[in-house]
Amino acid sequence: MTALGPHLATGLTTICRAWAVTRRDGVTLGFTDHDRGLSFDGIAFRADGGMTARAMVQSTGLAVDNTEALGILSSPTISEVDIAAGRYDGAEVRAWAVNWTDPDQRDLRFRGTIGEVRRADGAFTADLRGLTEALNQPQGRAYLRSCSAILGDAACGFDLATPGYSVDRIVETVTEARVFGFADFATHDPGWFARGRVTVLTGLAQGLMGVVKGDRSTGSARVIDLWQALGADIAPGDLVRFDAGCDKRMVTCRAKFANIVNFRGFPDIPGEDWLLSSPLSAGSNDGGSLRS
Repeated sequence: MTALGPHLATGLTTICRAWAVTRRDGVTLGFTDHDRGLSFDGIAFRADGGMTARAMVQSTGLAVDNTEALGILSSPTISEVDIAAGRYDGAEVRAWAVNWTDPDQRDLRFRGTIGEVRRADGAFTADLRGLTEALNQPQGRAYLRSCSAILGDAACGFDLATPGYSVDRIVETVTEARVFGFADFATHDPGWFARGRVTVLTGLAQGLMGVVKGDRSTGSARVIDLWQALGADIAPGDLVRFDAGCDKRMVTCRAKFANIVNFRGFPDIPGEDWLLSSPLSAGSNDGGSLRS
């Protein structure tokens, strides 16, 4: 029986709901549908946050539990700017049933993440997805020429904190929160950060990340542009971090990262024409090597 069990057994209950939202940048916000605020686990749960939750759909087995959260966009709690910037994408959500007269008597009813967030007319609706959502992904390996790992993940095994593979720079010029310009970037060759990652360390966009599309030199200057604009304004003087990029080729894995032992591609699989080949009287007809 949970800590809430004896209270529920009395038949005369003082129950409310409370939920905490923890963003990927570490910020935690608490809300409750009680008319007064609560506090437990070091989290203050606001009663005036303008957020509530709909009925929760739960089932046995591996079906994904789901529900929705509704709320009002307001600057002290959840703002439209933060939602548009993607700060709540994938945020962790926990929901409790709580005895508001004694918050130590509570039961965790839901744990998951925020999925799609929709905004309209000063309000928002967020889909909440249970923990089994993480299992809803393809399994196994694909036999491809290029590496299937993501630089720095467990399969890759490369430590991005290795000196020389990331650099912190003060933003000199920026266009549309997407194109960064630097007068001098002699520490790394052009192309070093292509397909890499940028993380904003200070300013209004602090904590946001983007994927580098191109890294090129224009005369003595350097231009690094992203695939997609970041969701908040970036200004000259903000500090950003660029991580090295990987094009997933075997030669890059060996020469740039010295990590060939963890390469997850299959560059020597014969080409498709080998499967459709017919006998030849002379010459080789093996499809050729895909090694790059």
